Amino acid sequence: MSQNENDKLSAIRHSLAHLLAATVVEMYPGAENSIGPAIENGFYEDFELPNPISEDELPKIEAKMREKLKTWKNFDRKEVSLTEARKEFAWNKYKLELIDELAQEGKQITFYTSGDFVDLCKGGHAEDISDIKPDAFKLTRTAGAYWRGDEKNKMLTRIYGVAFESKKDLAEYLQAQEEAKKRDHRKLGQELDLFTFSDLVGSGLPLYTPRGTVLIEEIKNALRQISKRHGGQLVSIPHLAKIDLYKISGHAAKFADELFHVKSHYDQEFVMKPVNCPHHIQIYAARPRSYKELPLRYIEQTMQYRDEKPGQIGGLQRTRGFTVDDGHTFCRVDQIEDEANELVEVIREFYSSLGLWGKHWVSLSVRDPKSPDKYIGELPDWDRAESMLENVCKKQGLEARRMEGEAALYGPKIDFMFKDALGRETQLATIQLDFAMPKRFDISYVDDKGESQTPVIIHRAILGSFERFIMLLIEHFAGKFPVWLSPEQIRIVTLNQQPATVKFAQEVLQKAVDLDLRAIVDNDNESVGKKIRNAELMKVPYTLVIGDKEIESGMVLARIRSDLEVKTEHKALAIDDFLQTVANEAKSRATKTSL
Repeated sequence: MSQNENDKLSAIRHSLAHLLAATVVEMYPGAENSIGPAIENGFYEDFELPNPISEDELPKIEAKMREKLKTWKNFDRKEVSLTEARKEFAWNKYKLELIDELAQEGKQITFYTSGDFVDLCKGGHAEDISDIKPDAFKLTRTAGAYWRGDEKNKMLTRIYGVAFESKKDLAEYLQAQEEAKKRDHRKLGQELDLFTFSDLVGSGLPLYTPRGTVLIEEIKNALRQISKRHGGQLVSIPHLAKIDLYKISGHAAKFADELFHVKSHYDQEFVMKPVNCPHHIQIYAARPRSYKELPLRYIEQTMQYRDEKPGQIGGLQRTRGFTVDDGHTFCRVDQIEDEANELVEVIREFYSSLGLWGKHWVSLSVRDPKSPDKYIGELPDWDRAESMLENVCKKQGLEARRMEGEAALYGPKIDFMFKDALGRETQLATIQLDFAMPKRFDISYVDDKGESQTPVIIHRAILGSFERFIMLLIEHFAGKFPVWLSPEQIRIVTLNQQPATVKFAQEVLQKAVDLDLRAIVDNDNESVGKKIRNAELMKVPYTLVIGDKEIESGMVLARIRSDLEVKTEHKALAIDDFLQTVANEAKSRATKTSL
């Protein structure tokens, strides 16, 4: 979408917020509207209402909006004095507050009138009312929202709507939303028995079931194998540290409102770790280092903790405790570009194994030169670091977009932004260059001339937090994970409950287990059709039906989950051959079947 098209759509959405405000104020006497901006995909308006309204009333409001729209011709702008403005909105305390602020700041107060509705606004409306199509918007939901986002203020009712330039665009969006509901990781996580939450444990602290833990462990194993091939060394650190550690690193100030403080009986103050890099630095600093040891590549999969606001916690999207795939490379300046290039290869290999490489774009996240106080470190180091990462992006053909103001606290970074099956973007992998923190902790190495030098740290995360990554996987694959990730790879269904059938099914199971495959036998007293259906609901890649024919021939014709795309005519295989083929697929982390 071009900038002009984007501006036009934003103006349409903002205009609809005015229309919503006018409609609600008319339909519910005593209602006071506050603010109503355009947002991604739509708009909202906040109200103080005399009585609560339910979402069941939204169609009625929506219908009234369409009726009122017919009477609107344009948006008439008028500059007014403070006295005139306060008189017009004597009935609305929220507008009065905004009006007084504008006056105190010396800003112009402007009204916009459409039909018989007057609102305080700085502008940004549709130039032609006919651009607002009555069949291209829809009210979607209500929510509570504190006035100005402050918990100390009154809770208002926020009404959300979506809007597009055409009926077709709206229909496509709504269809995508319906698909998103089917793929919602919270819904599928429960249906597929992957994770749960407990009020006794606390919100934002997920508990993984045996099936969900398979996802965690398989991803950990994949990352460890790839990282070790590229020289990564596993380290292990505690889950808390003295707050002094984070004061030196700068994180105590950065995460001041998010730290979990732990007070010892012996009057010592600790913090649950919000990041891992200061701990890893202490491992490096434990003894003298030589230039011959560098680069040192520490990797770890461990938990971090941040005290997120209760209202922001939801599913695996944002949690208080989360597992991270973390790594820190300590190297010389002349090793930086080679190390960063190596990390790009690690990221490429991992995401290729999931069929996600190519469904992404790359951000070269640099500092905002207008806000130097937001960062730590020295200006020459920043210049050098940004130049080096830019070279890496060019060498790797990443076609990175330069994003000012997106750098980390201590240095620039390369961020990999991935799109899921619904087109939603999530930042996962990152490579961050840090000249600042080694100097803060005064770590060093001895160079080839016997002189002390300061190393550089490359912070890297291949997938960020496991929680957010698993959310992405669940929703991207709609629970139909590749064979190597599937919590259950083979379901063995008995055709009958005869002892010989059950015995043979158990023998097949043992062969699968011996090949490190995850399989179960379904010998329930149910119809074969229902047992097959149960396997489909759990999105099992392969289902075997065992009966007299299979026992006699030793051959099986597996039912293959549709997304695995059989490319040739599927034929019966000897049981051992079938199991070995699936084991090979799992080991190679293939995304499609080879049957």
